[in-house]
Amino acid sequence: MIYIKPEILEKVNTWLTPIFDQETQNKIKDLIAHDPKGLEESFYKNIEFGTGGMRGVMGVGDNRINQYTLGKNTQGIANYMKKQFPEENLRVAIAFDCRHNSKEFAKIVANVFSANDVEVFLFTDLRPTPELSFAVRHLHCHCGIVLTASHNPPEYNGYKVYWQDGGQLVPPQDIEIITEINSLKFSDIQFTAQKNRIFPIDIKIDAAFLEASVKNANFSTSTKAKQNLKIVFTSLHGTSIVLNPSALEKAGYTDVSIVKEQSEPNGNFPTVKSPNPEEPEALKMALQLADKINADIVIGTDPDGDRLGIAVRDNQGNLTLLNGNQVMVLMSDFLLEYHKKNHSLQKNAFVASTIVSTPLMEKIATHYQVECKVGLTGFKWIADVIRKNEEIKTFIGGGEESYGYMIGDFIRDKDAVSACAMIAEIAAWAAKKSKTIYDILIDIAVEFGLYKESLISIVRKGKTGAEEIQQMMANFRNYPPEKINGSRVILIKDYELQKEFDLSGNSMKQIDLPKSNVLQFFTEDGSKISVRPSGTEPKIKFYFSVMEQLYSADEYDELDQELGLKINNIIADLKLI
Repeated sequence: MIYIKPEILEKVNTWLTPIFDQETQNKIKDLIAHDPKGLEESFYKNIEFGTGGMRGVMGVGDNRINQYTLGKNTQGIANYMKKQFPEENLRVAIAFDCRHNSKEFAKIVANVFSANDVEVFLFTDLRPTPELSFAVRHLHCHCGIVLTASHNPPEYNGYKVYWQDGGQLVPPQDIEIITEINSLKFSDIQFTAQKNRIFPIDIKIDAAFLEASVKNANFSTSTKAKQNLKIVFTSLHGTSIVLNPSALEKAGYTDVSIVKEQSEPNGNFPTVKSPNPEEPEALKMALQLADKINADIVIGTDPDGDRLGIAVRDNQGNLTLLNGNQVMVLMSDFLLEYHKKNHSLQKNAFVASTIVSTPLMEKIATHYQVECKVGLTGFKWIADVIRKNEEIKTFIGGGEESYGYMIGDFIRDKDAVSACAMIAEIAAWAAKKSKTIYDILIDIAVEFGLYKESLISIVRKGKTGAEEIQQMMANFRNYPPEKINGSRVILIKDYELQKEFDLSGNSMKQIDLPKSNVLQFFTEDGSKISVRPSGTEPKIKFYFSVMEQLYSADEYDELDQELGLKINNIIADLKLI
């Protein structure tokens, strides 16, 4: 006889009532009979909002993405909206990506909103996530939803929630909405649509979004320089194929080769192990094509089109992959330099980054005499900073290490459409000066110091994996290292406790940021190590940043290798591999 824990059995029995359709009940019965471990994984907790919304494996149960968990969340949001805007005609925009069931899930979400008398503006086919952020603002919506799981494996899907300003939810709204959702029963969900409350949107929003994206990434580089730039682009089977090639063409780039084998949207992502442009393997086919046709630059985007990976030619003519920190630094320095030269850099201007990103962003901002606002991990915090300073300061651009960037504030999320055009602009601008993007990076390193960053993720799936990740964080918090790679730890920042411990001066001060389960260790030799569990994936992430002064461009490659070895030594010292 199969033993099922009482707390799980109670949930399972609820899902076996007529509230749920027969197909769902049959799948649960099959789990009971043949997969008790899978049953426990499906019901041991309620699926939660993380740093990017709700994301998880598709299937039946409280801990899975399905029509009922999505419906309950949507019902809770609809109830919350009515309380927040009691006198207004409520409006919501909905988009979806290339993942399995995304289109069907989007229709379910649209139906629930419409059943609650909310006007729904629904994209009828897949669109990049940043276009949803744009649509919320463009259509003056109260809320936006995009069905996506970004670059997660094929069995995942998810649900990102945006608010009036086009940015993702931040506290206290997320907690208030979760409280609203948790107060509901599945029987409270209104699934029956009011069809006259659902309106399709496509071409008009596409045109407005493309125009804004191209305008934001246009910095008067010559037409000839743009036409001479040879680009390879891959959408990695994702949504960006819908708009990115058009954005590049509209911006003046005529020599763009698309990786055909990866151009068709496909939720199985058949040509890659992971559709994540952060991982070198994902861009392998694009790199091969670029070498075949001698392209200058490779650009690849993730499935929902909000982050991008880039490869450029190094000084030996070989294609080399840039990390998210390098791209963020390139774009920020270019924007600030451009505005300075054109006397358009206002005194109240600022750029933005995150606590786990490169400290070089703050150095560059100081050089240009603007502020760099550093927030918690995730673009929702950058959007929140923009919103809070909307009438006071001018946002230039901002990014994070996880391959996301945003130019200006016409949307409020990372955007691979305008960023794609922007990196092409920088490459064309550099080529006109007989330089490459790689040369520009070296110039930045000579001026500000050579910073090298790296990230490793340790995956631990399921209930036991979540417990293991929790224990790893507890160990680092309760037994912090005194030395890392032989260098004394002089500062610890604990964002969960909102405290910063100066071990040299034996003092403590408060961190003026919301609580977040992140630990940072700073060593005497200038190294920075950050540790955090992912809010949307079964991972614990370790971020490494090291730095040395670079006195000559000729020494770049050698020093870069030395810093890479230093990061490897830190990883080994922390026994992470």
